Amino acid sequence: MEARQVALESRSPQRPDDLVVEVEEAGTEAVAGAVERARAAAARWAAAPALERSAALVAAADALAGAAEEVTGLVVREVGKPVTEAGAEVGRGVGILRYYAQQALDPDGETYPGPSPAGLLLARRRPRGVVGLITPWNFPVAIPLWKAAPALAFGNAVVLKPSPESTAVALRLAELLAPALPDGLLQVVPGGAETGTALVDRVDCVSFTGSVAVGRRVAVAATERGIPSQAEMGGLNASIVLPDADPQRAAGVVAGAAMGYAGQKCTATSRAIVVGDPARFTEALIAAVGDLAVGDPAEAATVIGPVITEPARARVVAAAEEAAAAGGRLLTGGTAGDGAGWFVTPTLVDRLAPDARLAQEEVFGPIAVVLAVADEDEAVRVANGVRYGLVGSVFTGDLDRALHLAARLDTGMIRVNAPTSGVEYLAPFGGEKDSSFGPREQGKAARDFYTSTRTITVLPEGSGEPQRGAPVNRARG
Repeated sequence: MEARQVALESRSPQRPDDLVVEVEEAGTEAVAGAVERARAAAARWAAAPALERSAALVAAADALAGAAEEVTGLVVREVGKPVTEAGAEVGRGVGILRYYAQQALDPDGETYPGPSPAGLLLARRRPRGVVGLITPWNFPVAIPLWKAAPALAFGNAVVLKPSPESTAVALRLAELLAPALPDGLLQVVPGGAETGTALVDRVDCVSFTGSVAVGRRVAVAATERGIPSQAEMGGLNASIVLPDADPQRAAGVVAGAAMGYAGQKCTATSRAIVVGDPARFTEALIAAVGDLAVGDPAEAATVIGPVITEPARARVVAAAEEAAAAGGRLLTGGTAGDGAGWFVTPTLVDRLAPDARLAQEEVFGPIAVVLAVADEDEAVRVANGVRYGLVGSVFTGDLDRALHLAARLDTGMIRVNAPTSGVEYLAPFGGEKDSSFGPREQGKAARDFYTSTRTITVLPEGSGEPQRGAPVNRARG
């Protein structure tokens, strides 16, 4: 018997009295029904010509592009993303759909030397079936689409469980894309942990983005079922600033990467590791952070809006207080903002040891630490001395030094004279250590996760070709 349905609310972080959406949480039976409908749709979709799948994704991209202003406004309202960045995310979502519309037409396998000149030996890609997606609130358009678009392009059906805090955006995305896709092919199941568990228990593969703790549970549950999984999790990303770097330019880039969207990105800069005297860089960083506009995310000038919830704000303030108590120097921020929303002042701390909690654990808010080191070897040790390994950056005018440092960093992505934040959807995305589990996302790498390979041998009828390795009877009658 289905348990009593629970109401799920999503509220605006800048105006918590603004109820964006209220829906019933999908229980076990609702998830089972969604997966059953998706499985029926998947069988038909996998049999459809690649040109049909490609055209459907192009139509989906057009639908999202046509509603870009509306969706941008909904993103701002529901998750507090500054409007300029929210608009860019919606544009990226359109680009993702169009990119994978073309990938649907890529070669679907390879041929190999056969057992004879007339025989064929080939490996072809086939869809996995029903893909379960569990996605976070911070990129409510881009992350669901960079998972769903390749899954659909290669012939799968998708059941999406978004974060409760981004329920309205997920439901609107599904509405916009529905006319372009067969019934049941893309479905949304709103809910929390129980909904996610029910989804993992029923799908054919699962892609997750979120915290390390939950990502590990998803990976274990999927492995116990024998289905493929990937989990993109946390980051504690470092920017290494070498002595020859322009401190003003480096500080400006690091400030934006650390504080933009209130630091609520897995690729945000959490640690600035400065080789040599940190004074000039630190002074420039304080000024650069001070220049970033904090306020209503609907205003075009705003760079730093609210954090997503009241507990999220409390975590940032507590982290700043703990750092100060541990001997760190609070350079700026560290307090709750004014007004009704979940605002917190952008926070910088220095004079902490690399093993301090703030330099070891992700806070997921507008807070970063400046760490001074003596040389490049120490910079690498400090950068690598955390359990995460998503992305790192190096600031220098010396390409040789940048390449040598890049080769020593334990991260899945490395950027030179560029912010740690930012993702190119045509390139593989993922990290090392506790940042990622399973295959990479995005780009051409996505096909490896959303399809499996089957090897096919074709021989001419009546060829009499022996099986490879079988004895050949050369007697003549």
